[in-house]
Amino acid sequence: MAWLPPTNWQPTRLMEVAGSADTSTGVAEVTTDAGRAYLKALGNRQGPHVLATDWVGTHLAAWFGLSTFDIAILTLTAEDSFPLREHKGTPYTAEPGPAFVARAESGGPWGCSTQELDNLVNPKDITRLIIFDTWTLNCDRHYPDPDSRKPNYDNVYLSSEGVTPGKRRLIAMDHGLCFIRSGEDLTRDLDHIDKVKDGRLYGLFPEFHDRLDQGIIEICVQRLKEMDATIADAMIATVPEQWEVSPEARRAWSGLICRRARYVADSVEEWINRAVPWFGTQGG
Repeated sequence: MAWLPPTNWQPTRLMEVAGSADTSTGVAEVTTDAGRAYLKALGNRQGPHVLATDWVGTHLAAWFGLSTFDIAILTLTAEDSFPLREHKGTPYTAEPGPAFVARAESGGPWGCSTQELDNLVNPKDITRLIIFDTWTLNCDRHYPDPDSRKPNYDNVYLSSEGVTPGKRRLIAMDHGLCFIRSGEDLTRDLDHIDKVKDGRLYGLFPEFHDRLDQGIIEICVQRLKEMDATIADAMIATVPEQWEVSPEARRAWSGLICRRARYVADSVEEWINRAVPWFGTQGG
């Protein structure tokens, strides 16, 4: 069955802007005609490609079985333009055109405590998140070398929406640095062997070690083997032209998604056993 983007949430108008955060994308808390949301616009200091990677990365996460925020593309008009947070004295402005928006949910970022993880309604998604971040080379949650890039606990969101009091749902969020690094663009060279065969584990917070699940690893490996060019191309085809991803970069991106999926499927269990030796000896 062909992949189709979900359409259960689609704002059409920007109503109010609460303010822009001091992040590389200048993410803004806004109100739309479909409720509160977080918006990333053209004109942000990191450029348009981060909107494309966040868009496709979030769809890949949902396809992989992770809980994500509802996302949509909201077209801003000239009248919708608003200032983004300055950076080192340089002003930035949200420009007209398609913006990435994610529906706001009640809850908050993970505070890095194990007690919060004990209260998850979807604890098996911890294992799924590690394998997803490894597949997509997502450096913006837990980079393999935490000395060169600090862990980002804010990108593990614990939603209180739709769960019993005291419980939380782990949400995979903010995928702007899937497949690329800060300052890197999506180009025809994206499908490079160094990216395809990166043998490191991403997303493996120390607090996650005791929560690895052998059964979920096997499910994830099977899911990775189901990724193909038809699915990848369909997701990438939904990226607006205004986000400036060239046809050559789109083809390379699809190739990286698929080749990387096969490589991780063949290797990830070995990588996990090497990173967490006791897990392999106890059979998960």
